[in-house]
Amino acid sequence: MTEQRRGVTLIGMPGAGKSTVGVLLSKRLALDFVDSDLAIQVREGRTLQQIIDAGGHLRLREIEADVLLGIDPHGRVVATGGSAIYSDAAMRHLGAGSTIVYLDVPLAELRRRITDYDTRGIARRPEQSFEELFAERTRLYRRYAALRIDCAGLGQEQLLDRIVAALISRGDSAAARTASS
Repeated sequence: MTEQRRGVTLIGMPGAGKSTVGVLLSKRLALDFVDSDLAIQVREGRTLQQIIDAGGHLRLREIEADVLLGIDPHGRVVATGGSAIYSDAAMRHLGAGSTIVYLDVPLAELRRRITDYDTRGIARRPEQSFEELFAERTRLYRRYAALRIDCAGLGQEQLLDRIVAALISRGDSAAARTASS
């Protein structure tokens, strides 16, 4: 029986670039790609915001945890929703088959990127400001991340290079094989 290739799971705030970087990273590492937000929307037949509007932010988190627990992270790059870190079970599941990488984007940059905070489908308390959400989630991202990538001032290619270098320095064989080819 051959050993399953370890995957990579990207975590971080909405607007951190997990989906965009995830696609590029999956190509670079020759891994499959899964976007958990898209998997939620396909399964539920509605957008994240519609799920929140109908059942509240905690319902979206329940659905997200269930979807994440159904994803086999081996051999793929998984771009999670920003609230994935609220499910300890999902994070342990993802961490068992992948290296969890936190894309740490400064608050000011996220504010520039997120112009639709109230309608984007972000699982948060209705009265919670973006700054409060950032502070709350940052602690959780750091708790679950095996690697933290400081994304300040990096373009996509620089970010990809930094992620791959961090994976290699951690001993990730898929990243090392790709870098040597």
